[in-house]
Amino acid sequence: MKNALLASVAVSIISIATAGQVSDSQQQYIARYEKQTLKVAPEDALINTEKEPKLKKGFVDLYNGKNLDGWVSRGGTCTFEPTGDKIVGTCVPGSPNTFLSTVRDDYTDFIFTAELFWAVDSNSGIIFRGRTKADENGRVYGPQAEMEGLKNERGWSGGIYGEAAGGWLYPLWLDAHKEVRDALKEGEWNRITIKAVGKDIKTWVNGIPAAHYQTDTYFEGFFGLQVHSGKEGEVHFRNIKVKELVAPKKKDK
Repeated sequence: MKNALLASVAVSIISIATAGQVSDSQQQYIARYEKQTLKVAPEDALINTEKEPKLKKGFVDLYNGKNLDGWVSRGGTCTFEPTGDKIVGTCVPGSPNTFLSTVRDDYTDFIFTAELFWAVDSNSGIIFRGRTKADENGRVYGPQAEMEGLKNERGWSGGIYGEAAGGWLYPLWLDAHKEVRDALKEGEWNRITIKAVGKDIKTWVNGIPAAHYQTDTYFEGFFGLQVHSGKEGEVHFRNIKVKELVAPKKKDK
């Protein structure tokens, strides 16, 4: 028993010591993303060790299964089509990144979850607490939970990307992120979960802890389903739900 306990403590110490280390397989991205990803030193990065929240009670469906009432397309001309229990997002070559966004734009503290399926592989993600830039023709900006598709070898799905807002805010390049870098399942639905409480933001991919990011800037906004610019891509979204952790603001009459 004593030896087992000592071994367990030793493993814990090693895990803590290596949590802030960039994995060997990720070293190639340091130079490529240096200006974006070295804002927080690897050894100072917060690590998500929390279990994925339970996703049954208290959630509201954001898609009604019939039409796109309550949603608006922003940023480009990629298409979104309601098809039964899912929304199909399709890339239009030449279009900028496009976001099917909630009309409501005052979400603050919440647990959000959705499932994605790649019919044609491409980059995607979920904008949360998103905003638009009035001086740039309504360009969408803010934090995004990355869902980068199946062909990208770096494995940063679940990381936090600053869309038109500084690039990578929380990449998944540390030893502590090894498991989640392999979380996407080809040919299956893949779940992204986002929990935002005040400045504290955590993500999970298929139940595996991913990012733990803290913001000093983004505290309120809309959700947006992304179809990335490119030559091709078809992403399906379903089970798009949110559980608000604070009461919605009352609108002035």
